[in-house]
Amino acid sequence: MTDYFSDRENGPRARTEQVISPTVWAGLVGTVQALVSSGAFGLRFPERCPDGQATCGCDSDAFAASAIAEMPGLAWPLETTCMKEDGFFSQRQPFAPDTLLILDFIEFVYASVAKPILGKHHDFFNHHHLTFDQEAGQEEFRATVNRIFARNGVAFEVLSTGRIVRVLPPVLGEDLKRTVFRTGDRTLDNMLEECRAKFSDRNPLIRREALERLWDAWERLKSLADSSDKKKSVKIILDAITSEPSLRARLEEEATELNSIGNSHLIRHSEVNQVPVIDVDHVDYLFHRLFAMIQLMLRKK
Repeated sequence: MTDYFSDRENGPRARTEQVISPTVWAGLVGTVQALVSSGAFGLRFPERCPDGQATCGCDSDAFAASAIAEMPGLAWPLETTCMKEDGFFSQRQPFAPDTLLILDFIEFVYASVAKPILGKHHDFFNHHHLTFDQEAGQEEFRATVNRIFARNGVAFEVLSTGRIVRVLPPVLGEDLKRTVFRTGDRTLDNMLEECRAKFSDRNPLIRREALERLWDAWERLKSLADSSDKKKSVKIILDAITSEPSLRARLEEEATELNSIGNSHLIRHSEVNQVPVIDVDHVDYLFHRLFAMIQLMLRKK
């Protein structure tokens, strides 16, 4: 099922969740466990038939050992609950590992999975010999994961290459995709392209680097009209955007406020009295706000 009634009636859920919940993790674990049972990892981790060494399933122990080795911190069997201590009592509660670890694991599974195709039935051992269609298996797994993510509003998506990217906020995401950076200044173009790439990264630390780089681009952009006098340069750029007095004043206030944000938070400088921007939603907001200003300047430049 890929087209549920609620989606047809209300539209798809907004993809804003950047932390994978225990519910989503449990669904992913169920999917992987079903794939193990079907022999879908037998291409990379084959279980051999004792009579002739044909592949008849997947070696689940080898699969688990490889997953644990490549995913430090991942427990096997995959855990979906953990014990919670409450005074003298303890009880199990839903659990999910760190989101980045889960995303790494999904990429590992994608690289290992293949659709098993039943061949000859071996009567004595009561199993089928298997061949595999890796492309079909990977696409089915990708579709399942993306459906789970979409139904739960998770802001990540598995590409056809098996790599996971972040689903950008709708309005900002469309602008980032379609904007071509041709400012006439190659360094500024490269800085903006770096921002675009980093802001799509699944790692929140990399996305924070995108915000810092965007503020660097802002500082360079402000000097393009007059490299010797930044204040004069900003005036020239703002004058080119609009001649309507009230809007011109608003834009100047916004430029001043953006300067203040960059200088007072841990974005452009690293003094101990500056406030770090940690919350991923705050990073998105500030990136969106500054990018909108930069985009307006570039369109009117």
